[in-house]
Amino acid sequence: MKVGIYPGTFDPITHGHTDIITRSLRVFDKVIVAVAPNPAKHPLFNLDERLDMVKLVMKDLGQVEVTSFDGLLVDYVERRGAHAIIRGLRAISDFEHGFQMALINRKLAKKVETVFLMPSEEYSYLSSTIIKDVASHGGALTEFLHPEVARRLQERVRSLKS
Repeated sequence: MKVGIYPGTFDPITHGHTDIITRSLRVFDKVIVAVAPNPAKHPLFNLDERLDMVKLVMKDLGQVEVTSFDGLLVDYVERRGAHAIIRGLRAISDFEHGFQMALINRKLAKKVETVFLMPSEEYSYLSSTIIKDVASHGGALTEFLHPEVARRLQERVRSLKS
């Protein structure tokens, strides 16, 4: 069985993320969505909340496992017996960062490959950062997020403003 790991902060998970996950299932038999704590990014949602939202969005895809990890990603990939790290590419800047990460990961763990996937054109501009900005200005979110994730994001933004 070919297993890919799709790591990220998922703060929150967007339709762009879910697009990459479903595309990954064309290549891998199983995809592990690995939610990282990543305190350096100052996430809006805590790790448990992000895990819960990803599980909610992925609940109908039996070949997807949602979990968290801490430490070096390549160590986690090897522990899980996975074959590759999955990275989404929206723009050249994503490639530059992803390419650097792929090279360092290859130095750390020679057997770990990185697979780059492009999202559908309709999601190529989406990022969690942009979506949080839209939410902070009261913009509509349902085009970009699962309805429950959109509700939670709107609620969190309102609570931060009060």
